[in-house]
Amino acid sequence: MPRSIWNGVVSFGMVSIPVKLYTATDNKDISFNQLHKKCGSRIKQQRWCPTDEEVVQMDEIQRGYEYARDQYVVLNEDDFEKIPLPSKHTIELAAFVNDDEIDPVFYEKSYYLEPDETGIKPFALLMKALKKKNLTAVAKLAIRNKERLCALRPYDGTLMLETLYYPDEVRVQKGEDVPEVKVSEKELNMAFSLIDLMTEDFKPEEFKDNYREALMEVIQAKLDGQEIVEAPTAAPGKVVDIMTALKASVEAAKSGRGKPEAPRRAANGSTARKRKAAAG
Repeated sequence: MPRSIWNGVVSFGMVSIPVKLYTATDNKDISFNQLHKKCGSRIKQQRWCPTDEEVVQMDEIQRGYEYARDQYVVLNEDDFEKIPLPSKHTIELAAFVNDDEIDPVFYEKSYYLEPDETGIKPFALLMKALKKKNLTAVAKLAIRNKERLCALRPYDGTLMLETLYYPDEVRVQKGEDVPEVKVSEKELNMAFSLIDLMTEDFKPEEFKDNYREALMEVIQAKLDGQEIVEAPTAAPGKVVDIMTALKASVEAAKSGRGKPEAPRRAANGSTARKRKAAAG
């Protein structure tokens, strides 16, 4: 059972729902350590004090806010605990908005909520009400030294909590549209035809990280002492006009060839290595 990263209550009008917050996603990136080229030893990151010229341990470090050059206000854990924010312990629902009103650019990280035993019924009530009305609840939550804007929405039998970026954290420049380009009605209709043929339900289980699999093949080949065979680079395509490309895409989609295939690098590399091993 995963450990909760926050315990508190969801405040819904006069209703308080005791809940636990859990991380909903897991990063599957392949990680690497930094090694010294000369001897192969793993590099260690050290906290260095240039004044005392010594390595500093974690229990000797304090946090300071630089209000002027080389001038700091020092804060300790008590100072952070004294911050007068109700959102440190309570997720107070401030508003309800339509599901499609929050642009995906605002979503930061996903968590999920689980109710304590005493909060199961009001939790279920809130979840079902949001689902029935197609609404998302907007609230604030203070976690990890920051008060975060967040959205609560029903998902697969529980409530998801998505932290949101504040407007001043989104770097998209408003008002800078794509330069005016003339698109004919015929081109637009052909694009619609292609989109209609490729429209389907989102099935995340059909997608996989081909790069990660290919990288693990390279790592395994290194471990096995095999020569790594690179997939041939695709030749650059011919430049064609947009209508020709759209027509060809529509025809391919109609015949079942329009759906892009997953990259075959990992499989090809593995096959090539097996053939090389068999030949040797």
